Amino acid sequence: MQKTFEVENRLGYRILRWIIAVALVSGVIVSAIQVVLDAYRVSNDLNNQANQTIAIVKDAATQAVFSIDADLAKQVVDGLFAREAVHLVQILHTNGDPLSSRERPLSDSALRPLINWIFDPERKFRTELVRSNGSGTVYGFLVVRYDTAPAAHMWLGRAIVTFISGIASAVILGMVLFFVFYMLLTRPLLRIVHSVKQVDPAHPDDRLVDTPAGHEKDELGLWVGATNTLLIAIGESQTRHRDAEDKVNRLARYDQLTGLLSRDSFMELLKADIEESKRNNSLLSVTVCGIDDFKSINDQCGFHTGDLTLQIVADRLINYLSGSRFTIARLGSDQFVVVEKALKDGFQAADTAEAILAGISENMGMEGLNISTTATLGIALYPSDAIQPDRLLQSAEQTMMLAKQKGRDHFQFYVASIDQEIRDRKQLEKDLSQALTLNQFYLVYQPQINLETKRVIGAEALLRWDHPVRGLVPPDYFIPVAENNGSIVEIGQWVMDQACLQAKLWADKGLYLRIAVNLSAVQLRQERIVDDILNTLKRHDIPAGRLELEVTETSFMTNLSDAVAKLHALNRAGISIAVDDFGTGYSSLTYLKKMPVQHLKIDKQFIRDLLINEEDTQIANTIIDLGKSLNLTVVAEGVETAEQEYYLSQRGCKLAQGYFFSKPVRPSDFETFVQGFHQKIVENNA
Repeated sequence: MQKTFEVENRLGYRILRWIIAVALVSGVIVSAIQVVLDAYRVSNDLNNQANQTIAIVKDAATQAVFSIDADLAKQVVDGLFAREAVHLVQILHTNGDPLSSRERPLSDSALRPLINWIFDPERKFRTELVRSNGSGTVYGFLVVRYDTAPAAHMWLGRAIVTFISGIASAVILGMVLFFVFYMLLTRPLLRIVHSVKQVDPAHPDDRLVDTPAGHEKDELGLWVGATNTLLIAIGESQTRHRDAEDKVNRLARYDQLTGLLSRDSFMELLKADIEESKRNNSLLSVTVCGIDDFKSINDQCGFHTGDLTLQIVADRLINYLSGSRFTIARLGSDQFVVVEKALKDGFQAADTAEAILAGISENMGMEGLNISTTATLGIALYPSDAIQPDRLLQSAEQTMMLAKQKGRDHFQFYVASIDQEIRDRKQLEKDLSQALTLNQFYLVYQPQINLETKRVIGAEALLRWDHPVRGLVPPDYFIPVAENNGSIVEIGQWVMDQACLQAKLWADKGLYLRIAVNLSAVQLRQERIVDDILNTLKRHDIPAGRLELEVTETSFMTNLSDAVAKLHALNRAGISIAVDDFGTGYSSLTYLKKMPVQHLKIDKQFIRDLLINEEDTQIANTIIDLGKSLNLTVVAEGVETAEQEYYLSQRGCKLAQGYFFSKPVRPSDFETFVQGFHQKIVENNA
């Protein structure tokens, strides 16, 4: 853990403290020496001035005492007192009697104790008064006492200035030295420290320490260079260490032959994938793949060829099953495993299984040999088959082994019911892809009745599939399959072509009816759908007004703008647009406003319980009222009773269809119905 870099811990701060401390001490010592020397000088100057002054007045004082002239003595004394520092002056006879004397008190000062300690309170001078005639006779004495305070005050002032200037000079010099030290050492060191912090410990040689400008050739430059050399060496050592670790991890986590995940690594990922599927509430499949009769390849072609075969199978699995949804691993020997996440249903797993079988079954050319092999797959689903990783893998492995007992080159699901359902679905897809070619489809037509005129004004074309084994396959069963695999595009175009052909045949017989054809969401997403429909009308010479396209509410919600543009193009050509099964989907007024809709078809589930279930009756009434307000024609589907027909007619529903009038019938039966229905209306009105 990196320690906090406090200010007081910085080298520059510590050096600054030392420099200031040394500068202050040095300044104080130097100033003290200067003050002491000045004190000695002041003391000597005081003595010298006193001696000089006494020498000046000595002759006059001697004459006064010799002549016993008190006035002259007084003049001498007063002359000396003209000096501020003189405290006491006496001219004495030899017996000690004063001829003249004068005294003033010592000056009062707060610093008097310090002055007395350094210079003494006063200086005493006593001089013998002798005439200059050489006789050497002493006539008296001159006593002078000096007060030291005036000279001491001047000394104290100079001492204070000396101390302040000395300390200030020392501090300034210390700061200058610190600044120089900071510029030459501290700041470059801080920059080096900052650069060192930028070094990535995991990859120290990616970003080396920067040499401070101007220090390339001095000791700092040499230090940075040595540090960078060390970082490079450490980086190279770490790289070799990581390479070695990666190699060891790869050997432990990956299969050496194929490069796929090993069994242990796969189990870790499978556990994580299951947790993810649990959070997302989605399905997950585990598919175990076993190469059929792999032992024969080893026995006949050698182990080297067997290894190459396994490598090719691994490469094909990776190429065919790319993306984050798949996890691929080798379990050992000739067994591989594939995990597929985010499944919608088991059919997706079956599609993946077929892709795996198709990829493995392709011939393998290697070293002059052409090897053909197949595989058998066992599939287990999460969460229906197992929720634990090891149990799920075990279920898939057991299923693969059981599947091999039944044959080769196929897949099998863990649960028999699911396996059969998916097999039926795959067979249905296969049969559906051939139904159009084998002419197994045909159309039936259910009449649409105008409830006001009681006449047949149109027919809805409905697709039927007559399977040679299954018989009639319900549209609700095979239409979703066709939409899921995209075959609805070709089937839908066939329906459009047949319906327009029938409309032409009826028109030639004088039966002018509007034909309603369902248009699926997959068809509506096709770029050429508009051109295909218009070309079909042109090919059969049918007016666009004879065609009505029925679209469900959900068919255009995925890309509303694209659907609106295409339907508008069709409507401008004269084709009517109807919303089928209205009330079962989004039922939004927003898209009704945008769509070029002329008809609303009430879904038969609301008509079935009309007049019995209050909610269904209210919904039917609401749709009829909505159609009136939007100026749309409402068509009721699934009318089965006279009461329903009467109620809808009274509520203002314009058109209806259902078993009450006629079930969907073949074209010839439809013609018979129309003729009979109209004849019955004529008879009832007669």
